[in-house]
Amino acid sequence: MLTFVILGALVLLIGLGLSVAVALGLVSVGFYAIQGDFDILSMLPQRMFSATTGFTLLAIPFFILAGNLMNTGGITHRIFRFADACVGHIRGGLGQVNVLASLFFSGMSGAAVADAAGLGQVELKAMADRKYDPDFSAAITAASSTIGPVFPPSIPFVLYSSITGVSVAQLFLAGVVPGVLMALALMLAVYVHALRHKMARRDHIDWREIGRSFMSALLSLLTPVIIIVGVFGGMFTPTEAGVMASAYALFLSMAVYKEVQFSDLPQVIWDTLVHTVRVMFVIAAAGFFGWLLIHQRIPNQLVEALLSISGSPAIIMSIIVVILLILGMFLEGIAVIVLTVPLFLPVVTQIGVDPVHFGVIMIMCSMVGLLTPPVGMVLFATSSIANISVGRLSRALTPYLIGLFAVLMAVITIPAISTWLPELMMGS
Repeated sequence: MLTFVILGALVLLIGLGLSVAVALGLVSVGFYAIQGDFDILSMLPQRMFSATTGFTLLAIPFFILAGNLMNTGGITHRIFRFADACVGHIRGGLGQVNVLASLFFSGMSGAAVADAAGLGQVELKAMADRKYDPDFSAAITAASSTIGPVFPPSIPFVLYSSITGVSVAQLFLAGVVPGVLMALALMLAVYVHALRHKMARRDHIDWREIGRSFMSALLSLLTPVIIIVGVFGGMFTPTEAGVMASAYALFLSMAVYKEVQFSDLPQVIWDTLVHTVRVMFVIAAAGFFGWLLIHQRIPNQLVEALLSISGSPAIIMSIIVVILLILGMFLEGIAVIVLTVPLFLPVVTQIGVDPVHFGVIMIMCSMVGLLTPPVGMVLFATSSIANISVGRLSRALTPYLIGLFAVLMAVITIPAISTWLPELMMGS
């Protein structure tokens, strides 16, 4: 009963329009205030502070900074040009380019909104210049941006690691194959759309343009190589990889491409700080809320409740996935992670699900949520950039959501899709 009261109060406050961080804090403080347990309340600042001081979390602001620098420093334009040279001749043209460019960009920023807001503007302008249907352009731009948090590096994986203690390196590896499958599913959906609507395409591959664009983008494309080789070669930790990504993006933007001046840096840093503070405020509030859950043994009650419904791991996982998808329709991805991981991790551990595998499922569910109304952040960001209504964009997204959902189902039913590479590379 207590579980329903606490979670019901949280849902009510969010439904009334309060931010997730404020709702988490009010429920936690309100519960102990009503109980008259002011000794626990005195621990509020300590719990909120400790929730944001994990070494792993340092990666978040640096990957955000790296994404902002790439969007400001001309790196996204070079990535898009190279992707266009590689796959622009396939039926669907710039729709295919859109997906491949997002896959390249995701290996650098690890954030869906950074992809949609930065690279997305480049993609939408190019597609508008070539007279593509605005709904198609906006839909594939929004859908392809969700590859970023799944394909390494990934800000949500860093957050998941900080909560669970699972290795960030294992999570990064676990996201490689699902991320590629997401790209392939979206490219297939674009191809089918192009066939149905008899879209024009380039006749041939321009090998000279591929060579020129590759050389132009080479230093940019080295970013994910530096990150992956550095992390798995033992040269730096995944957290330090965020610092390396930022430093390298700053070097390219200012010293090589010379598209970022010193006068641009204050705005870039300010945007990074604003985004980071938003994320950290949610994490801080969730730290105290997590203490409330543990103190009241709510995860244990949830384990018992779900196991009483069925002893089948498949049925229990189906229930959890449905809950995650529904929550994703109302909360942004970071909030879903900090709210549900402490609740569901004991459950999935009890039924024998690998925490690395569950991490991939969790992030993929939250990515679907980013594309669904009423609170899909990528949905609203792309709608604003493309200047079309959320309703129109939601309808246009349907075939791409089906493709992403098919990949999610494959990952759930075939754990090896996410666990094979970590086991091969790290022997665990």
